[in-house]
Amino acid sequence: MHDWVTGSRVNGPGSRTVIWVQGCSLGCPGCFNPRTHEVHATSATVASLLLELIAADPNAEGLTISGGEPLEQPDAIAELATGWRAATGTGVIILTGLTWEEIEQDPAAREAARQTDLVIAGRYNERLRIGEGLRGSSNKTYHFLTDEYRIDQVTNLPEFEAVIGKDGTVHVTGVAGSDSLTQALRPQSSA
Repeated sequence: MHDWVTGSRVNGPGSRTVIWVQGCSLGCPGCFNPRTHEVHATSATVASLLLELIAADPNAEGLTISGGEPLEQPDAIAELATGWRAATGTGVIILTGLTWEEIEQDPAAREAARQTDLVIAGRYNERLRIGEGLRGSSNKTYHFLTDEYRIDQVTNLPEFEAVIGKDGTVHVTGVAGSDSLTQALRPQSSA
């Protein structure tokens, strides 16, 4: 696990809990989350993480799993998604750099994906950058596996947000590129 936040409104419909996993061997140029690529010592059992996530926001309207590359930990992701849905009755979205074809060819990745409601699949391609609808680039594809979500719920989300944690940590999250962030965070003159 890399990190997690509650109350996100850019990582799917409603107020969501979001978890970023560690580890990604894909290394897409221009990735928005390069700090998640290396694996560090932060880990937790799925059961303890699930309890912590639910306790932090028992009214969350869903869970979004991002990374790193979530499907490089398919057994843990399947367990987390299954546990979340059973405990909360809300949906799960997974953002992966694997293509749908790669997911279908890998039994463990396929099983993990099937425990979610929506998979957004495909490697980030900075030449095709769009930063909207939970897709960093236009080549990424939507796979609605249940009726939990509709396309209009994921295409009308803000590009990014800044979430300030209880400890004062600022998490900037979403699918915005550095140009959007630089523009939004630039001090405005009061003239």
